[in-house]
Amino acid sequence: MLYKYKNDYEKIAMGLLSFIPDLKEISHLKAEFKWYCEDENRVLFLWKNDHGDFVGILGVEVSEEILMVRHIAVSPGNRQEGISFQMLDALVQLYPERKVMGSMETASLITKWEQHHAEI
Repeated sequence: MLYKYKNDYEKIAMGLLSFIPDLKEISHLKAEFKWYCEDENRVLFLWKNDHGDFVGILGVEVSEEILMVRHIAVSPGNRQEGISFQMLDALVQLYPERKVMGSMETASLITKWEQHHAEI
């Protein structure tokens, strides 16, 4: 289930974001985290699995028509469980009137997700 970021989740969110290769360096990670916190149209969502553990994170820019997925990460032990697709499905349920798009870093995953839905 998706949870909108709250200050209580800061350490968890930072830990999940650190799984993204470009955010391994702590100064870059903190700058990116701050970037999300400074604008209400930039949102972090955390994914909680069936056991109650946070195992994924989505970083999204929300506009009137588009959801730009900037970051998506899943903890290493949960990467083969389709959690990325589940997070994107839940995001669309929250914002059904908006189109999901990916940044340079997330575009290939978004394309796979769209192809998956085309096959269903």
